[in-house]
This record gives sequence, structure tokens and C-alpha cells, in this order.
Amino acid sequence: MAEYPLSRIRNIGIMAHIDAGKTTTTERMLYYTGIVHRMGEVDEGTTQMDYLPQEQERGITITTAATTCFWHDHRINILDTPGHVDFTIEVERSLRVLDGAIAVFCAVGGVEPQSETVWRQSDHYGVPKIAFVNKMDRIGADHARVISMIRERLGATPLVVQLPIGVQHDFAGVVDLIRGKAIIYDDDSLGARYQEISIPNNMGDEAEVARTQLLETLADIDDEFAEIYLEDRPIIEQEIRKAIRRVTIANKGVPVLCGAAFRNKGVQPLLEAVVDYLPAPDDIPPIKGIHPKTRETIERKTDRSGPFAALAFKLIFDPFVGQLCFLRVYSGSCEVGDYVFNATKNKKERISKLLKMHADKREEIKKVSAGDIVAAVGLRSTSTGDTLCTEHAQILLEGMEFPHPVIHIAIEPKSQVDAVKLNDALQWIALEDPTFKVSIDKDTGQTIISGMGELHLDIIVDRLQREFSVNANIGKPQVAYKETIGKTVTIIETYDRQTGNRGNYGKVIIQLTPTGSGSGITFINEAPQNQIPKDYIPVIEKASIDSLSVGGMAGYPVQDIQVKLIGGAYHDVDSNEQAFGIAASIATTRGLRDADPRLLEPIMAVEIVTQEDSVGNVVGDLNSRRGHIVGIEARNTIQIIRAQVPLATMFGYSTDLRSMTQGRATYTMQFARYDEVPAQISSEIVQRVRGF
Repeated sequence: MAEYPLSRIRNIGIMAHIDAGKTTTTERMLYYTGIVHRMGEVDEGTTQMDYLPQEQERGITITTAATTCFWHDHRINILDTPGHVDFTIEVERSLRVLDGAIAVFCAVGGVEPQSETVWRQSDHYGVPKIAFVNKMDRIGADHARVISMIRERLGATPLVVQLPIGVQHDFAGVVDLIRGKAIIYDDDSLGARYQEISIPNNMGDEAEVARTQLLETLADIDDEFAEIYLEDRPIIEQEIRKAIRRVTIANKGVPVLCGAAFRNKGVQPLLEAVVDYLPAPDDIPPIKGIHPKTRETIERKTDRSGPFAALAFKLIFDPFVGQLCFLRVYSGSCEVGDYVFNATKNKKERISKLLKMHADKREEIKKVSAGDIVAAVGLRSTSTGDTLCTEHAQILLEGMEFPHPVIHIAIEPKSQVDAVKLNDALQWIALEDPTFKVSIDKDTGQTIISGMGELHLDIIVDRLQREFSVNANIGKPQVAYKETIGKTVTIIETYDRQTGNRGNYGKVIIQLTPTGSGSGITFINEAPQNQIPKDYIPVIEKASIDSLSVGGMAGYPVQDIQVKLIGGAYHDVDSNEQAFGIAASIATTRGLRDADPRLLEPIMAVEIVTQEDSVGNVVGDLNSRRGHIVGIEARNTIQIIRAQVPLATMFGYSTDLRSMTQGRATYTMQFARYDEVPAQISSEIVQRVRGF
């Protein structure tokens, strides 16, 4: 792999709501850069990036695919991410390692629920973005409305650098406001050829107003450009581009382009915008971490001659080479055969192969350096979020947080042979996907698999059969309930046992307090040291937190609670860690039963797109599912219904929605929060769990 200067590398992701056209846009980028010689289509299952059989059959992206293309002597590393909320972890871990992103919006749908989710994720990691308003050829396309939604819903400052020429069936190209030219695409060459002409007369005034707004916005948010703007002279193209690049990298503004990727219009200017406006690896601030032993803060600049530091952000199972580990290299370099240090696991690892990925195809390379995104083979102990570095210059980068599963099903192998294969397969998939969890039901002995939604688990079950040849029986989907408490309680527990000549003594006073939705679990030590020596505090904390995995109401995990150790007692001879651990465990378990336990259920944010004549039926059905209508918005000839509905009532909803709308409605659903279950329903669930 030729080593490009850091200034000519772009590490970008393509992100959007499902069906906004991410994969189609990526396919066109690969075609126009010469990486592929035939355009693949999502509907035909022929795209390069959607290579899994499940992706090709369903027409959706399930796993992030990596590829590389070249434009104007720049190397662009691309990660094409899923749009479905069940696979949001794929977007999360991609954004963690990317320098920039293209946010694709449907010109008809605008800013949709998953668009907002991935936008917030990118803001969390400070990722600069370009917006691409796609599907300008579709009926109902409204460029101005999408710009307004970007401003209002996302709180962003759009920098409109293009206007569409025509809309819907008449969409022919774009007006470049920076150069003052119109670009008209040639359909016969699949958009590979295009003409640059003068701006059409009927768009002259509109283009002049839009250009003035662009320059005024830049002057408002960039001091350097403001000085140029106030000078009494024409502003040259290069000054505008430099200003847009500065505000984009600083996350003060978002350049907005438009096109119709499926109709092969607007993609080449998008590639130019990636090169012109998104940051190179050496444009981003130094990556921050800590020393794994001293815990002091460390910064690493993007420097190929510096000490090696990389983050493992994704694992996949390959039947031919085993585990592939995707790495983003932040500093230094390494070669095939080198040993690297896993600072997260405190282990040495040897890199046996390095691969440049193009979806499911790979090319062996000898060396990687700062700014590269590659896959490595041979890292047996490395998992998602681990830091790899040189042992003599250790650094531990910030890991990744993963959402908790909200749905689970029981799975049983059909034969003893399947049982062995099932266990191995589930371990592989759990390594690949941190949002997928495997557990054993302590009462029934059944294997339980948990995930982010019905589609997520459906895909995993399909993979078990296709990739791992596992035949299994699948149970019905179940909701992943949680518990919390309703009041503060204080528990005094003494553990005092004699075993031979030595006693076991430990006394704790623990207070459990509800802390409110989304606050998680916290432990606070306020016990005087003369009552409990500090050496025993860690074991008390661990025992208390471990006890919260089984609630006092129906045995579900507990959240939104504070455990406070406020006192206790010890014996000079008989006290030990075991005694205090048992005392803390008993106290916490007893306290959960006495603290007015409450059952919590996952609430989903649902958005339904339907015809006006079906609104009444849809709203009535949502109300019957204990749903809360957040709002209804008219959009051209359709209605957008937003609601929050308990997940427990939404199984099989797609079939019911098709039935009540004659198949004309669509919906999306994503996790919003956990909320308390109504008392009567909670009682029924508890009785069912306890077998009454």
C-alpha cells in the first residue's frame, strides 16, 4: 500500500437513516474513482459494500464495510455504516475512529429518527461532517425543507454550497455557488461525463441570494473570513474554500451538497468536498489517553515516526483466517511479524498479517502507519475497544461504551453436535458484536441470547445456520426488563461464623437510594475507617454491585440506584474479606426487597409514515399498545406520527401496520429509555416469572 502524505489521507464514514441511500452513494464513489467498473445496486443485491447474504436479500446494511478509493491524488478510506437502529453499535464504533463523515439525508424524508441518532453520536466524538441531500429526483423532494430541518432539528449551521437544478423528474444537476457554475450530468455516460455551464437565467437571482447567505454565514462564524468579507474587493474561490474547511474542521458549520446517487448525479462534487473540507489525520487534535500504570494523561500526535498507538474498533470472524481485527492507527507504525502490547489486557500480541480491506476482499500489506485503517490477523486476546501500543511507550486510549440489549430469546441446539457448534458460534458472534449477549437461565438451564431488537436477533439466528451450520430451536422474543427501587432503606447486616479455631466476622451498614431514570449504579463509601478498614472497601463494593444483578421483585437486573456504605464493625482477628463480602451481599439483597421494588420496561421511540386516511387507525392502535403520541406532522401528502411505546407491545407490529394501512405505511423504532411498568401489568409479569 503506497504511503500517502498525511495531508492527503481522508478517513470518512457514510452515515444516515435507513434507506437514505448510503450504500448507493458509496457505490457511485467507488465507480467514479475507478475502484469498480460496474455499479452495484442495493435492490439487485449486487453492491460491493453489502456483501453478506442477509444484506443482499434484505437490501439493508447490517455490518460496517471498509474500503479505499483515490480522488485527485488523495487516498480516501471509507466506512459504510448501517442505518437500522438495531445495528447502531456499528455506527458508534466507526465514528469513534473516523476523522470526518458524510451524513446522507433523503430529500423527501429529511432529518429522520436515525439521522438524529447518528448525528448526535458524531457530535459526541467531535466528528466534522458534510451533508448530502440525496434523492433529489424523488417525488416530494424538498431541498429547502431539508436545510431547515438540519438547522432546527440538529442544531447545526448549514453552509449551502449547491442548489438543485430542477426537482423530481426534472432534476438535472446542481449550481455550484462557490464557482458560480452549473453542472449538468450526462445520463448516457452514467454520470461520468458532465458539462459546466453558466447558471440558468431562471436561477440567477436565487443563486445570488444563496451565495450571499453563504458568505454572510461564513463571516459570522469565522473571524478570518470576516476580515476578508468586509474588504471592498471580490472574494476569490480559494478564500471561500479555505474558510469552509476551517469552520467544518472546527465543527462550526456543515457544508451541504445535493444530488441523486441512484441517478448518478452529484457524486463527483461530493468527492471533491471530502478532499476540500474534511480533515486529514494531522488536522485532528492529538489523541488523548492515560498511562495504564501511573494513570497520568498522555497525548499522541498523528506522527508516523512516533511510538505506535492504535485502537481495535471492530472484530469479525473469517472462516479462512479466523479473527480479523480492524485497527485505526493514531501514531507510529508497525510491520508484519512485529509484537505489539495490548495495554487494555496487559498482554503481548504478534501481528501475523496486515490487510487492506475492500468489503469482503482483502489485500496483504507489509506495514501500517499513523492515519491508516486496516485489519490485522493474529491478535488472539484483543477485543473491541482495546488499545495496542509499544511496550516501552504505553498508552491506554478511551474505550467504547455499548448500549444494553433490550430483547432476548431462548435458543436450544437440535442435537449434541449442534450443541458444541452453537457454543463456539455464540462466542465468536459475541466477540464481534458487543451489543449481543449470551447467558444461561439459572432456573431452566436454557441458553438466552440478547440483542437490540427483533431484526438484530433474526440476523444472528440466520448467521448461526448459514455461517456456522448450527440447527437450533428458537423461542419467542422476550423483553429485557429491569428493576429499580422506590424508596431509601438502611440495612444493618452482621456475618459472624465460627470455622474451626478461626472466626469470620464482618458487619456493614448499607443504605440504598433511588437516583432517577438513566443514572445507572453508583457506590459511595462513607464508613469511618475505625469501623471498617479501607482494605475491605473494594470487596464490599464488588459484592454489593454484584448483588444488583438480581432484583428483589422478579429477579431482573437493578439500575438507577445508589449503594452507600455508611458504617459497620470489624474484629482484629476474625474479620476478613470473605466475611465482609458475604455481609454486603446479604445486606444489599435484603435491602432490594424492602425498598419498594419497581419493574422497568424499555420504551421505544416510534415514527410512522402513513397516508392521511390511515392516521386515525394508526393512532388508535398505538393507544391500545399503551403508546403516548408525541406529535403528528403533515409532510406533503403524508403524515408523520411520532410516539413512545413500550417494547413489550410492539412485537409483530410490522404485520399489523401493513394490515391497517393496506401496506402503505412504514415505521422505524429505536430505544428511548426505561420507564416504570404500570402496577397491574407489573403484577402480572411478576406472577408469570415466579410461576404463580
